[in-house]
Amino acid sequence: MAKNETTRQPGWLNKSEMAKSLGISPQAFDKWGVEPVAKIGREAFFRVQDVVQNRIEHAARKQQPEGADGEAVDPLADHKLTLERIRLTAAQADAQEKKNRVAEKELVPVAFATFALARIAAQIGSKLETVCKTVSRRHPELDARILESFEREIAMARNIAAQFGDDLPGILDEYLSTLDT
Repeated sequence: MAKNETTRQPGWLNKSEMAKSLGISPQAFDKWGVEPVAKIGREAFFRVQDVVQNRIEHAARKQQPEGADGEAVDPLADHKLTLERIRLTAAQADAQEKKNRVAEKELVPVAFATFALARIAAQIGSKLETVCKTVSRRHPELDARILESFEREIAMARNIAAQFGDDLPGILDEYLSTLDT
């Protein structure tokens, strides 16, 4: 039976020769993790082509950074972060501009406008409540039926004024829907 032995081929270098030709120590060459092309006894042989391929793959892996948990990092993460910062800065600038316009009394928040209009409506309602009594004191000659008619009409107006504060959100929604079209 013939032994099937591998013989050293031209271009094959053992570990120490390869490390010496690369200008590094054999221990550093071990850390590269280059697979030997063949082993003869205890000696491992390497081809320059395999070493070059290993270094190219290593450089490519360095260009694709990985996160802490081993998954690939988005190469556009910095760009996306910059865009989000720009968007945040623009939103902050808009908010500050609105605050400045409110301070300069050019802009009124909806919550304040609702509160103020509801308060005015309540004052109108309370004034309407006293109209008939004031008129009857100033003009006692007026017929009671006429005053009762006035009271009914004023009561309806007073109820509308009292309900106005509750109707404001609906009125605002209706106004905003007209802006969209």
